[in-house]
Amino acid sequence: MKNINKATLFLVLAIILLLAALAAFGLKAGPVDIKGAQDMRFGIDIRGGVEAVFKAKATEDNPNPKPTSEEMEAARIIIETRMDNNNIFDREITVDDVNKEIFVRFPWKSGETNFNPQQAIAELGETAMLTFRDTSGNILVEGKNVASSAVAQGDLGYVVTLNFDSEGATLFAEATRNNIGSQIAIYMDETLLSAPTVENVITGGQAQITGTFTYEEAKDLSDKINAGSLPFALESSNYSTISPTLGSGALSVMINAGIVAFIIIALFMIIRYRLPGIVSCFGLTSQLVLQILFLSVPQMTLTLPGMAGIILSLGMSIDTNIIISERIKEELIAGKSLTASIKSGYHRAFSAVFDGNITTMIVAIVLMIFGSGSIFSFGYTLLTGVIINFLSGILATRLMVTSLSLYKTFQSTVLYGNRRAAK
Repeated sequence: MKNINKATLFLVLAIILLLAALAAFGLKAGPVDIKGAQDMRFGIDIRGGVEAVFKAKATEDNPNPKPTSEEMEAARIIIETRMDNNNIFDREITVDDVNKEIFVRFPWKSGETNFNPQQAIAELGETAMLTFRDTSGNILVEGKNVASSAVAQGDLGYVVTLNFDSEGATLFAEATRNNIGSQIAIYMDETLLSAPTVENVITGGQAQITGTFTYEEAKDLSDKINAGSLPFALESSNYSTISPTLGSGALSVMINAGIVAFIIIALFMIIRYRLPGIVSCFGLTSQLVLQILFLSVPQMTLTLPGMAGIILSLGMSIDTNIIISERIKEELIAGKSLTASIKSGYHRAFSAVFDGNITTMIVAIVLMIFGSGSIFSFGYTLLTGVIINFLSGILATRLMVTSLSLYKTFQSTVLYGNRRAAK
């Protein structure tokens, strides 16, 4: 903090204003596409969404498919994974083992205006069956035997890695042994995804698809392989729109309530702590706009539990500013200089703030690891809020308060809550 000067205040304020503009309006210039609050994706409870019913698709080889309970559960997990890959965490996926159907409810994507359920279902990706075939069209390995696929950096560029289960490893080893020098094509239904040439026998259940891939091309192929690793082909039998579970005006009510609460908190902080209170208002603003960006840029679904996570983290940020302001005031009352009081106040407050935030961070990480859907959304907003709290509540406010204290106009200890000085 030795490099803090009078200009630091304006630099921090400029950064906060820039972030606020990005959060409010976003930025789209060429390849840069930063989505703002207007493009945020809201959950079913706030904006409504789509309800669809999926079932096993009849094929020529299997005109009357009857998937087992294990296969239905595998399909449910893969549909859930597809939604996770699209950051759709507010969803309901239910399996009907009797009728062999999967019921899926998920929110509209950001920017959706015509509310077309059929178009929304396409966002889940291909619902077809993935197969590996030889040049004669014979199926060698099915998508259900693919455990996972990912993008990796190879010697000559990006590659797509494949991991097979035990059955798939055996089948793929036999397929490569019989097709050295020939192509093994990867199909999604009858759509060709890739046709790599077999160079040698591949055993162990791990393989690589090499080529002149860009990262986007490799990622697209990997996502399609992961999305198509279903034990059977799926089709949507019917679909419909669903209304917001909290009502159509829930979002505006939440926003208005948030504005009123922010004004009341700002007035309390300014009246109680004066100059540090004013600075804390800018810290809270930076926390809020950063949390909006953490949701809008990756298109994370904001649900009601997710909003609870934002409110909780904002409450922790207010608590952080109160602890720091009280510590500064105590140091001033004890007779220390303004510079020493600010430095000591932040130093003494750090341990209490750190302990409270780190324990909350652990809880948020556990929720994200073991939870899904709305629980994941709550954990995500809580975790990002805690991390931002360290940046805005401790770093940004300290920079601004210390910079302000260098101006002669703001060096009166009364401005920092020392009422004894006023007496």
